[in-house]
Amino acid sequence: MKYVSTRGAAPAISLSEAMRQGLAPDGGLYMPEAWPHIETATLPADLVSVATAIVRAVAGDDPLGGLATELCPEALRIDAPCVAVTDDGRLSVLELFHGPTAAFKDFGARFLAACLTRVSGARPLEILVATSGDTGGAVAAAFHRRAGTHVTLLFPEGRVSPLQERQLTCWGDNVTSLAVRGSFDDCQRMVKQALAITTLGADRDVSSANSINIGRLLPQAAYYAATALSAHRQHGERLSFIVPSGNLGNAFGAIAARAMGFPVGRVVLAHNANRTVPDFLATGEWAPRPSVATVATAMDVGNPSNMERFRALFPTVGDLREAVSAVSVSDDDIRRRITADAKRFGRVWCPHTAVAAEAWACLPEADRRERWCIVATAHPAKFAEVVQPLVDEPIAVPASLADLYGRPTSFTTIDATATALVDILTGR
Repeated sequence: MKYVSTRGAAPAISLSEAMRQGLAPDGGLYMPEAWPHIETATLPADLVSVATAIVRAVAGDDPLGGLATELCPEALRIDAPCVAVTDDGRLSVLELFHGPTAAFKDFGARFLAACLTRVSGARPLEILVATSGDTGGAVAAAFHRRAGTHVTLLFPEGRVSPLQERQLTCWGDNVTSLAVRGSFDDCQRMVKQALAITTLGADRDVSSANSINIGRLLPQAAYYAATALSAHRQHGERLSFIVPSGNLGNAFGAIAARAMGFPVGRVVLAHNANRTVPDFLATGEWAPRPSVATVATAMDVGNPSNMERFRALFPTVGDLREAVSAVSVSDDDIRRRITADAKRFGRVWCPHTAVAAEAWACLPEADRRERWCIVATAHPAKFAEVVQPLVDEPIAVPASLADLYGRPTSFTTIDATATALVDILTGR
């Protein structure tokens, strides 16, 4: 199994090499030459078993394939329950917030850390991360104090929640936190530009832990695959997903699971007021734009990187429209949905999950009779300043988050330029 760039101008390489590089030399994102078909008839439907089968299949003869039975139990012993929301069970929620940083990014970050610390060479490993909130905390937790690694986090100054900022800045040791005077898109651009500077890797291996790294997407494909497989065996129906969407890495996991033969039904990309993707599907014109700030901060992305993978897999906009649909909801919609579903279902959503819940509520009645799963990407306690005023009950804080309040924080504020980032990296 070889991995090729979405831009077609880089040599085909192995899975381990694709993970180590993060971004292809031509600026594209790595994809397998073809997604393998996985036989599911006798495959156990638990997350670790499904992830192990996926890693073996996508690795081929890469060493990571032989390590799958070691990697997956180590990284993915995280609960990911699919819980009924409506009495008839036609709507469920996939809870992806039971990991150490209470967000879905824990799955990808822990898996990537487990892989990279095994396949990297003798040189130090520098991990660059642009984050709109949750990715950075998950990557910091996964790599914290791992020998031979250093993590540099870039987050948009003033555009993450207070708890997210604490989660990004409380690590120290081998984690450096940078507040960027700009947006998430600026952070993402700076990381890509830094990765393209060959001299930066003169004395270290440099990679990314953003969803541009194929290693982030494999465990995300696994939780969609396992959830869909379990539902299909129980109900005899394909399970459709509504995915809160920003940089599109999480949603691409569902597409990858379907491409490998798992019974994933429809995939709806649920966006906040950043409408780049819904507008693209509506008009056929790809028009990235500056992101706008919303209460669903982790989804404030105006130029989602993983659209390259979507467009590589679905070359025409018509192909893409057959594969996914996309909607956009406002901050007012998000707030109303949090209040309404707390009363109706007794469920308290984070603002991002509320985007998916609103998308489901807006489906035509006939469509809602299908079997749907909304994806809960973060615990509501991470966004208490938004959620608490909208519900009538206190929001319990998970122990892993409560621990953060006892840690000192530290970060450096920099301009939104690749030069500022490289100065930090080379001056350390």
